[in-house]
Amino acid sequence: MDARDTPFRPFILSFFGSLSLSFTLFSFSVSKHFLRSSFAGHAVAGAPRMAKHEDHPVPVYSDLEAVYGDGSQLEEAQLRFDTLKAKFVEAFGHQPDVYARSPGRVNLIGEHIDYEGYSVLPMAIRQDTIIGIRKYDSGEAKPLLRIGNVNDKYMMCSYPADPEQELDLNNHKWGHYFICGYKGFYEYAASKGLDVGVPVSLDVIIDGTVPTGSGLSSSAAFVCSSTIAIMAVLGANFPKKELAQLTCECERHIGTQSGGMDQAISVMAKPGFAELIDFNPIRATDVQLPAGGTFIIAHSLAESQKAVTAATNYNNRVVECRLAAIVLGIKLGMKPQEAISKVKTLSDVEGLCLSFASEHGSSDPVVAVKELLKEEPYTADEIEQITEEDLPSVLGHSPTSLDVLKVAKHFKLYQVLL
Repeated sequence: MDARDTPFRPFILSFFGSLSLSFTLFSFSVSKHFLRSSFAGHAVAGAPRMAKHEDHPVPVYSDLEAVYGDGSQLEEAQLRFDTLKAKFVEAFGHQPDVYARSPGRVNLIGEHIDYEGYSVLPMAIRQDTIIGIRKYDSGEAKPLLRIGNVNDKYMMCSYPADPEQELDLNNHKWGHYFICGYKGFYEYAASKGLDVGVPVSLDVIIDGTVPTGSGLSSSAAFVCSSTIAIMAVLGANFPKKELAQLTCECERHIGTQSGGMDQAISVMAKPGFAELIDFNPIRATDVQLPAGGTFIIAHSLAESQKAVTAATNYNNRVVECRLAAIVLGIKLGMKPQEAISKVKTLSDVEGLCLSFASEHGSSDPVVAVKELLKEEPYTADEIEQITEEDLPSVLGHSPTSLDVLKVAKHFKLYQVLL
């Protein structure tokens, strides 16, 4: 795939009628100007300082050509949107009010370090998730969320239009990912004091081209596009960096303790650029890709069900890293209760590790890890003796962390990767 020729960014697209085009939030001429000013990389003397693109809302378009150009990509996109619209009409008898899109991603530098607070360098890819959505008044009947898919492999799902509903993680359904975005949107709106009205019925059709379980963040593309679609159809639009944090928290409703990289790049991507993503708070710095560069992504066809196996795989590693950071903090002089309350990621104790290394004639913080942690797995009892607290309390009784504790026989706090 060419590094510069694909519409990587997420967007909202508003269609009304069969071929007629209308507008959401901005007229087409204004939205083009809005995007130019958002992505400008220079300053003009005496002019107001331009906000970074991450400070702007998700861009809004009124036709596909503005996003895909006028070549084969436009034809391909038009076919997909027409197919989605036809499926929507077939399922619900009406056309969507609005469409939303979010891309998948590949990571260039920094694997499994985002949940430890460290920077990563991903870029978005052409494969994406698009969503058509419509809100309607269900009258006296209880409002419902009806979620369908262009791919007949995925059965229609129905959920109550209730932001407080809990997901049954023991009965994993593909529609749960939409509910992650639904719950997260209402939680965020409430935290900001925004009045988005009472929940209404929503009809939804999904079309995704990111291979599931392939390591290209199909779940993040799904959750991000769902959140953007809900946001748009309910008349809201948040700055991208806030949306990135929001969608990271959204996906945790599915049971994975996501670090935020996948959602951040899906929301804040730009054509022709990778993004250096920093955390706490989430922010993005453009890293221009080489002109004419080509990235080859090879799919092994192996599928990883991250949400289903979270307790024994992904979340297990997150928990082990959290425990390792807390144990390091204590061994480096923090009181147990202080470490438990303040240390969330390895980056929180990096300064202490650097000081330890300096005292031992080194500038490498890994010296502290080698000296203070053992390579052999720790038992729960060993960690509790160091922390002076039982592990459920150390981990704040987080449900997903408790699931890890139920199945883990030991904890690898220090691993040497060959």
